[in-house]
Parts: sequence; structure tokens; C-alpha cells
Amino acid sequence: MSIMNMNTQYRKPLAGSGLDFFDTRAAVNEISPGAYETLPYTSRVLAEQLVRRCDPATLTDRLKQIIERKRDLDFPWYPARVVCHDILGQTALVDLAGLRDAIADQGGDPAKVNPVVETQLIVDHSLAVEHAGFDPEAFDKNRAIEERRNEDRFHFIEWCKTAFENVSVIPAGNGIMHQINLEKMSPVVQAKNGVAFPDTCVGTDSHTPHVDALGVIAIGVGGLEAETVMLGRPSMMRLPDIVGVNLTGKRQPGITATDIVLAITEFLRNERVVSSYLEFFGEGARDLTIGDRATISNMTPEYGATAGMFYIDEQTINYLKLTGRDEQQVELVENYAKQTGLWADDLVSAQYERVLEFDLSSVSRNMAGPSNPHRRLPTSELASRGISGDWQEKEGELPDGAVIIAAITSCTNTSNPRNVVAAGLLAKKANELGLVRKPWVKSSFAPGSKVAKLYLEEAGLLPEMEKLGFGIVAYACTTCNGMSGALDPDIQQEIIDRDLYTTAVLSGNRNFDGRIHPYAKQAFLASPPLVVAYAIAGSIRFDIERDALGTDKQGNPVYLNDLWPSDEEIDAVVGKHVKPEQFNQVYIQMFKLDDGKRNSNPLYDWRPMSTYIRRPPYWEGALAGERTLSGMRPLAILGDNITTDHLSPSNAILASSAAGEYLAKMGVPEEDFNSYATHRGDHLTAQRATFANPKLFNEMVKENGEVVQGSLARLEPEGQVVRMWEAIETYMERKQPLIVVAGADYGQGSSRDWAAKGVRLAGVEAIVAEGFERIHRTNLVGMGVLPLQFKPGTDRHTLALDGTEVYDVVGDIQAGIDLALVVTRANGEKVDVPVICRLDTADEVSVYKAGGVLQRFAQDFLAQ
Repeated sequence: MSIMNMNTQYRKPLAGSGLDFFDTRAAVNEISPGAYETLPYTSRVLAEQLVRRCDPATLTDRLKQIIERKRDLDFPWYPARVVCHDILGQTALVDLAGLRDAIADQGGDPAKVNPVVETQLIVDHSLAVEHAGFDPEAFDKNRAIEERRNEDRFHFIEWCKTAFENVSVIPAGNGIMHQINLEKMSPVVQAKNGVAFPDTCVGTDSHTPHVDALGVIAIGVGGLEAETVMLGRPSMMRLPDIVGVNLTGKRQPGITATDIVLAITEFLRNERVVSSYLEFFGEGARDLTIGDRATISNMTPEYGATAGMFYIDEQTINYLKLTGRDEQQVELVENYAKQTGLWADDLVSAQYERVLEFDLSSVSRNMAGPSNPHRRLPTSELASRGISGDWQEKEGELPDGAVIIAAITSCTNTSNPRNVVAAGLLAKKANELGLVRKPWVKSSFAPGSKVAKLYLEEAGLLPEMEKLGFGIVAYACTTCNGMSGALDPDIQQEIIDRDLYTTAVLSGNRNFDGRIHPYAKQAFLASPPLVVAYAIAGSIRFDIERDALGTDKQGNPVYLNDLWPSDEEIDAVVGKHVKPEQFNQVYIQMFKLDDGKRNSNPLYDWRPMSTYIRRPPYWEGALAGERTLSGMRPLAILGDNITTDHLSPSNAILASSAAGEYLAKMGVPEEDFNSYATHRGDHLTAQRATFANPKLFNEMVKENGEVVQGSLARLEPEGQVVRMWEAIETYMERKQPLIVVAGADYGQGSSRDWAAKGVRLAGVEAIVAEGFERIHRTNLVGMGVLPLQFKPGTDRHTLALDGTEVYDVVGDIQAGIDLALVVTRANGEKVDVPVICRLDTADEVSVYKAGGVLQRFAQDFLAQ
């Protein structure tokens, strides 16, 4: 029986389409009359895929979980697509290529190892802004460097395109995966095998919820979870906590979507929505364009949620038309949504266990920072927060708080034409008044789509941005991902010699310490027009609302409000110059089908000297050894809010780092070291990134009673402080099992599988923390690392842990049960600490016991 025809009694014609659909309303109301009308949007979509895909024998029980909001059992979720950027997408495909080798070694047919689910890979995370936006040839120069540095990687990706079935590739230089997903790839409603159903996807980036703005359930997952979905296994999930967010009021004049999302991010972090699915609704939501909604949905990981959904409504339909979607597809989306209860008007009776309210009219002009995207900073409070201050520019010297990087970057904002046009209009007014960018500011503009160039050119605004140093340097994820490139050597040397406090201002979504650039002490998030303003100001020690940015040609002071465009000006440009034909011009060419040729060799010919692509070591070394969970020594004791940037940074590799020293030994010139992110297909380079962030605070390393900052560890039992990688190497040689102890919200930030791979390869068998971010916890499970959670009231401080202890885990490992963490102190004293096993489902237990996702798949594949 076909999986698409399991519950045929609910398969019905979709009026006006020539397609069928599965009547989820009928199935739900048959179990509980009237229940469908009370279900949130998310629950309706999750129920639909159960009706369409679930075994009839279990369908009633599965649907009852959703109707009765039961969270104690898991059910299967089958996403329609997997979307990858090249870093995690490449490493996932490296894993599959390595799995083919392993299957061949064990007598299986490697050609049968393929993604089962449609997998779309976009090369967008490989370009560094080596040449800034004031260089008219920056785009071509940066692309040439990208191609040279990444030849090994791109060779492998090209092989994947023809070696694997169900894999499509969009090459470098075309845009960011999330913006392309929003503007083109997502159909919103799928039509396959004669059946219409909601589009859903997982993506190997935490900002995959960007497309939630279209009513598409799309969540960010680690590369390991993506591999699970690729290989046809369901993503086992429990009904999430679904929170309604009622948006009221209307934005004030001059307020951008960036201002709104930074305020919402602070609000939702305070409301503790971690791991929740949010559904934004209300009159405020109805007034927001899809560009505005996407700005909010994209920041989902910054407020800690899993999804940031909006209902399908007229704004959705208008956006699909604007972006040049096929007329029949647009009709299908509206038709399907209205017939199945996914249209906004049909959700007025949806019930939420918790409803939050946010007034859009309360939002002022905002920034965020330093260091955290949820640390809102109203521009009116710069002085009272101690950010701005008196400074005087001295001839030839960088000022205190110098803005060394000003970047309009990230699909968070460049998917929103209003934000980009606002930046262009501000630049135009600044040019008319004779203002200029400060010479020490490395400025850049990296839109997530080529469409931005077309409408800015047509509106005459691109030359205005170029004149101020914001020429297009790439269509890629750049500064926000730590790919900000090198500084001018003289400026860098001055920063070092004078030990200057320097900053970055960017229109991205991440500003964690050490992420944006090694020499930017702190970073601030801001709207695109504010980024331009700060490039003119040149220092964060500047009250952007009250101080003059400069003087005009007559010597009169010029203030921000003199430059800020009105809403009417912005809307006029967007309405006149953003057109469907621009999207078609870009995407019809980009999505032309390949020639269909297949690679005859199912096994990749690994290059032995590559520092980018290497056969993965899943059946050797630490990963092949038995995990005893006994006699573990702590590699690190960490505080709260440890991010995946702390665990495995993505930014530029410095020559003095362990990875830099390794690359030098491999004959790679320093100018081509590239970023940690690009080397994640080679475990020998990537594992040297483990805890390599110079902003790390390992509480085992102290001087005069104070924790020392740096990539440092204390080797035990010697008690010797060494560089982190030296400790890892030593412990690997000793075959010493390790543990990591941490505080709350361990693993925040990007969905980075190497944050889990690195510790596992180092020999870490367990992580015990006060709490875990969702994606990182699943990645740990996927690598066979046991996540354990302290009970409330117990932590590293109450236990007085100092790193001299030895740790054992005692108990039968099952989903969600209590285990004993036995801590043996240096004096022989033993303490039994009850901890929660954070293997949350039976499926996670089976993956963990197999040693990880790939080991589990290999067992199942060979058994079949």
C-alpha cells in the first residue's frame, strides 16, 4: 500500500484544483466533534501529515495526542523538504559519502544510500568580505577568493550533485538559503502524486524559521538531525508548547521592522518561550507585510523559540504574486488554505494554553547589544546606558569605540525591501548633504538575493549606497556569520598597539562576543539605515539621536532625523520599483534543471591532502570505542548561556590557533586559512576548533581566584593549565573519558553539528547542564553524547565542583528517567547527584545506544 494512500477514507477532491487532499478536519472531528476548530495552526498542519502518512492502526491515538495536547509520547513528523547551506549541508553529505564507504566495506550496495527526501543545498556560507563595499570590484574579487579557497569543497559538492539522487545544488554567488527559500523555493502548498498538502521543511541553520512567515512550518536542525530526515527516517517529536502572540497596534512613523523585532526578541526572551512554537496573530499581524513578518520569524532562535508562525492570509497571496510565483500555484495556496482551515479567518477560534500580547505602537528606534541579540538598546538611551560618550576625533587616530565594521548583511533584513530601501534613501540624503563614511570603517552590503540589486538599481539608490561605501560585496551570509574578512593592516596594528575598544554594527541577527571579528571587542545589531548612519559617525561613543553626524556643505550640523526617510518615501519606492519580473529574471535562470547526468562512481575519491573534505571517522577512534560513562574527567566547567560559537567557532582561523598551526603544517598559506566553518568537512581541522573561542571562560582555569578568559583547560590530575587543544590531545592519547559541566541554556545559537562532533571526537561521553537549547541537545544525541540535566536547585556551585573530581553515571538509560551522577572528589568523598536523562524519546534512546545517527542507520540498512 502506498504511503500516500494509507488513510484513503479521508482522501477527497480539492475543489477547483484537479488534486486531492486529506481531510484533516473530518478525521479530527470524528474523534472529538468540533475539536478541529479549536486547534492552533501548527496543530492543524501536524495533524494533516499524520492523516496523510500515519499507519491507520495508530492514527486515532496519534491524533488524540494533538487534540488532547499530550506531550508524554512522541509521534512521527515527515518534513517535505530538507534545505541546507553549504557548511552543514556539505558536512551532512560528507557523512553520507563516508556512510557509503562504510556500507561498501561491509558488503552493502553504496549506490542505494541516498537522501529519500528532496534536499536542496545552497552554497551561501563560504564567502569572506576580504574586499569592502568601497571597492568597486569587491564582488568579483571576493568571489575569486571564495572559489580559490574552496576548490576542494566545491569539487565535492559538484560530485554530490550527480552522485546522489534527490539532491539539487544552487552554486555560490546567488544568495542566502533562507531568502531564496522565502522568495522562490517554498511552494507554501505542495502538490505531489496528485495530492495537495502543506509545505514543511527542516534546514541546517537555526534561522530556517524565516519562511514560517509564509505559514510554512520550517525549523532549524543540526546537520545530524537533517541527515536523519534525508535518509527517510521521521523526525520523532512531541507536541510542542504552542504559544499565541497577539500583535496589537500599529508601528509608529519611522520605525522599521528591525526595531520591532529587536523589541519582540527582548519581550519573548523575558517571557521564556524557549523551544516553543509561536503563532503571531491579531490586527497588528494582519497589517505586517511578508517582508516584515519574515524579519520577525527569522529571529526565532534569538528569542529562543523553535518556530515563529504566521497564518496564511491576503498578505501571503500578495507576496506570492509579487515574487513571481506561478498563477496556478498562487491559486492553489489560497484554495487549499481556505478549504482546510489554514486561512487566517478560520483560526479565530484557535485556543492556546498561553497567549502573550505585544503592542507594536510601543516600539521605538532600537538597537541590540552588546553581545546578545535580546539585549535591546533603545537609541534614545545610548547616553544613559553608558554606550555613547564624549570623544573627539584626532587626526590620523581611531577614536574610542571606533566602528571598524558596518555591514548591511543577513537575510533577517535584506529579505525586507522596506529596510533595504530605507538604507538607500538615507544614503542618498547623506550624499546630498556632503556627509562621508569615516575612513576606518569597513563597510559592506551583502544582500541575500540578487533581486535587491535590481530594485535598488531601478530606483537609482544603489549608486548612492556605493558612494558611501556600501557597494555589493556578495550575495551570501557574510559578516553576521563571522565572515567579515581582514581589516586594513594599518588599522589592525593600531588597534593592537593602542589596545582600542572597537566595535561592529551590523543588520544581522547574531552579535555574540568573538563572532563578528577577532578585533571587534563588541558588536551591535541595528536596522540597515542605522548601519549607514554609524558608518558616517564612525564610533559607538556617539549619541545617534542627539549628536550631529557631521556638517553639510554650508557648515550646518546634520542630525539623524535630517536623514531619516519617511514611511511615505519608502513605500513609494517599494511600490514603484519592486516587481514580479525582477524575481522571475533572477530565479528562472537560477532554477533551470540540470542535464540529469548521474555520476557512475557511487564512492567519492577522497583527496588525502585536503583540509576541507576528508573521509569521516565514524567507525574508528573515539567513536568506535565503548562508552563506559565511568571515570570521566571534566574537560571544562562552564557558566550560563554557552553558545555554539563558544563550542565550535565559525569565524576566521588565526595563525596562532591550533587549527592555524595544523593548516600551516599542511602547507596552506595563512591568507587562505579561511574560516573554521568552511573546514568542517575535514575532522582533523574541525576538531581543533573545539572550545577554541578566545572569549571562553572555563571555570577550571583561575588566576588569583578569578576565571581566566581564553581557549584554556586544566589538565588533570596534574593540575597544569594548557591550551584547550593540548588538553584534548593529551586526553585522547590517554583514552581518558571526559565530561563537560555547564550552567543554563547550554548550546545557544547556530545549529552547529560540530559543536557536538568536536566534543565527541575529544572523548566527551556526557554533558551535564542546568538546561539545553533544543537543536544542540539533539545534535549531542546524534553523536552519541549523553545529555544530563541537573534538577532545580542543584548546579556546579551548590556542589562546589572545581574540576579535580572524577564522574560516573549510574542507572539504566531510558527516556526522561532519573540517573545518578556519582561525583568522586579528590579526597575520595563521593556525592550522588540525581540528574535527568535528556534522551527525550524512545527513538533518541535507540540512536544513542547505537552510537549516533549514522551508526543507527548503518545497522538498519545492513539488516534490510
